[in-house]
Amino acid sequence: MNFNSKFYLALLPVLLLAFSLKAQQPAADSSKNLSLTIAQVWQKAATNSKAVQIKQLKVASSAEGIKDAKAERLPEININGEYARVSNMPVYENGIFNAPTQFPVLHTTYTVGGEAYLNIYNGNKTNLEIDARKRENNIAGEQQKLTLSEVKLHAAAYYLDMQRSIIFKDLLLKDIAAQEKQLLQIKTLQKNGVVLKSDVLRAELKLSKQKLSLVQLDNDLAIANQKLNILIGLPDDQQINPVEAVQLDTAGKETYDEYLTDAGKNAYQLKISEQETELSKLKLKNVKANVSPKVGLFAAYNYSYPQILFYPYSPSLYGLGFAGVKASFSISSFYHNSHKVKVARLDLESQEIEHAQTEDGVRQQVNEAWLRYKEALNRVDVSRVNVQQATENRRIINNTYFNQLSLITDLLDADTQLLQTRFDLAAARIAAQLQYYQLQNVTGKL
Repeated sequence: MNFNSKFYLALLPVLLLAFSLKAQQPAADSSKNLSLTIAQVWQKAATNSKAVQIKQLKVASSAEGIKDAKAERLPEININGEYARVSNMPVYENGIFNAPTQFPVLHTTYTVGGEAYLNIYNGNKTNLEIDARKRENNIAGEQQKLTLSEVKLHAAAYYLDMQRSIIFKDLLLKDIAAQEKQLLQIKTLQKNGVVLKSDVLRAELKLSKQKLSLVQLDNDLAIANQKLNILIGLPDDQQINPVEAVQLDTAGKETYDEYLTDAGKNAYQLKISEQETELSKLKLKNVKANVSPKVGLFAAYNYSYPQILFYPYSPSLYGLGFAGVKASFSISSFYHNSHKVKVARLDLESQEIEHAQTEDGVRQQVNEAWLRYKEALNRVDVSRVNVQQATENRRIINNTYFNQLSLITDLLDADTQLLQTRFDLAAARIAAQLQYYQLQNVTGKL
């Protein structure tokens, strides 16, 4: 066996270990790479978002409030018991400074019994309280939907931010490959004495700056990835791969008036404001109901010892029950309740004005989102034209430079302009898609 054979045999375990590690690496990376569409991201956000979970608990709590208000219709039932030891009863027939006569008493007394009261009428306050709890439950439900819509909008923003970084990185990598080929051509011209060394240095400087920009794009992608992971309840190190392309052709087919109509029907802010206005009306009715009679049925039965309620008294256990109708009316409520009614009425007027203000705000948000969306679509069209123009300009400058009719600065500027227009087009498409989601959020359809 020669030296070369021994060397390869000794190197064989190292090579096998290297191949083994290389084979295992893609599997580990792929296990962390999760491909998601925007719909899947929204589904995870609806399930795992902490903000949404908080609102869900508030909805459940308000639902229990409705049950608690309905339970007020049930009769009140109480049981009671009392046991006591009675002291001697001295009778001072000749004054407190003379010896008293001891009056015989029973030294043990106790009572066991129960009572019940069923409300028949109390100014309809029970039904008003139930309706108020239902309104609160509706408000909590709309707030949950609003929170979910906002969470989905934030998730879409992070998702599209990742898409933008990925597109930018792909464009930059392609441009770096093209610049490296171009640099080889410039070096060849420099070796042949056609161009100066400064041309090579400028091309190398630009190439190094572009390679440095890759680090920034990777960091931007990692930051957006972590933000999205936190929002949808995934581990921080989970790598998400956005797989859904931007679809601008199928978005925004409705007119402004149609979006405005949708917002009037579906906007969560309006629905919440409407329910709050109705709740203020119920509070006013509830306060007015304070000036109302209260009528109810009652019943009570007690076992007591001894019998000292009716004469003649008896040292025996006895039972006694009551049943009937109880009615009451508070005269003082006429002057105690007047200011409470005024406060409730002023709160209602304030809420009605606030509702009108909410309507104005929703209209303004729809108008702004609509105009920004149209502006974003127009920017996409302009960016497409700019890419075409920059491509043609770069082709012309490239030909003139290698024919010694233009400077290296012209060539590098043309390259930069072409890359920038491609960046602008990608960013414009991402911005238009995000603005469309914002329009859907404002109109209550996200």
